[in-house]
Amino acid sequence: MSHHFSGPNFGFPRDDARLDITDLFAFPKPGDAGKSIVIMDVHPSFSVAPPGPTTTEPFAPEALYELKVDTNGDLIAEIAYRVRFVPAADGGLTATLRRTEGPDAAGVGETGDIIVQDAPVSTGHETHVTEAGPYRFFAGWRSDPFFFDAGGALNNLQFTGEDTFADKNVCSIALELTNTALGTAGVNLWHRSLVQVDGAANGWVQADRGARPSQSVFLPGEDRDAYLGAEPAQDDGFVDTFSHALEHAGGYTPEDARIAARSLLPDVLPYDYTLPAAYPANGRALTDDVGDVFLAILTNGKVTSDKVGPHTDLSSEFPYVGTPHNATPRDGGAGYSATAGEL
Repeated sequence: MSHHFSGPNFGFPRDDARLDITDLFAFPKPGDAGKSIVIMDVHPSFSVAPPGPTTTEPFAPEALYELKVDTNGDLIAEIAYRVRFVPAADGGLTATLRRTEGPDAAGVGETGDIIVQDAPVSTGHETHVTEAGPYRFFAGWRSDPFFFDAGGALNNLQFTGEDTFADKNVCSIALELTNTALGTAGVNLWHRSLVQVDGAANGWVQADRGARPSQSVFLPGEDRDAYLGAEPAQDDGFVDTFSHALEHAGGYTPEDARIAARSLLPDVLPYDYTLPAAYPANGRALTDDVGDVFLAILTNGKVTSDKVGPHTDLSSEFPYVGTPHNATPRDGGAGYSATAGEL
């Protein structure tokens, strides 16, 4: 289910939906080869355990949302973009975006040069886009672009083609930036959420992280907390855990399971802005069928499709994800999509 529900028992990290990072997209800007689009989606509008809507507050003011950029292949960030939200006088939220380079990018905190400050957060159907030099920034509720038959996944992979996310919403942090702001043509990307915790080192604890869809939901097992709290440079330590899960899920031999596990780790999204986006080789477009890619690996080729295709409500303009839905619960919770009043 992409990165949705990455907490224990298909719940949320630290029991907070706002900290659940769901999807990471990176693709060249349509019509402008000199720029890229990066979208970090967080906070599903519904939960499955227990079924029902999540909070209508889009982002957690006590959290920090980060995009990490590894420019030299060492799986350590040389560039980081950090977003922090604060309550606004009108009851909404505003966002501040910072950029930092060098050793600080691999660390934790709110340091960095301010790129965007006090940007309004979209809490309904409005689309507040903030421009700052070559950057464009958006944060707020949107239609969830992820497509997958989650019900079939939870029913022993018996897929019917019903798209669980067709009428769901998610909170997007979208960034348009020059390619040079990513540092180099070939980078590794991942995103993470952190939350302030008293007594923690540097005051922050990593709640969730990832780049590749679905694997953090299905594969870490008892090592879930350690995996979500780790860095890509530490992912070699989870090969055995992933291998064990793949042996059981796909009937792999131990040797082949390790090969499959290493194809999923480290948990980063490779992106070269000189090439078209095509997951898993390069970046990820909003229409890439990442669910089918993961199913083929999980089942060792026994299941190759959930029979669901891309959404048709995407936008042709920044931030490219569609406006949030006005829908009512379809099945008492699992089909929840926020109404206009709730947004």
